[in-house]
Amino acid sequence: MEITDVRVKKFNGENRLKAIAAITIDDCFVVHELRVIDGKEGLFVAMPSRKMPNGEFKDVAHPINQETRNMIETIVIEAYESIEDELIEE
Repeated sequence: MEITDVRVKKFNGENRLKAIAAITIDDCFVVHELRVIDGKEGLFVAMPSRKMPNGEFKDVAHPINQETRNMIETIVIEAYESIEDELIEE
């Protein structure tokens, strides 16, 4: 599996939500609504989720192993940080 495109929309403000991202896998499958969150231990990527009737959130799309999760998180956070760098330089 190869992530062939990453699109990130940065949010300004004091919220923990820093950006929303979409990834394209193998030029043929897109996953929208990945969230870049500023957590207690730094940035992390939350998978798309839906609020259940009991108030809990359940992922609607997610990797099935840690290696794939780490790969997605690394690529999305790198894309987010490159956008921040561009904005700071302007």
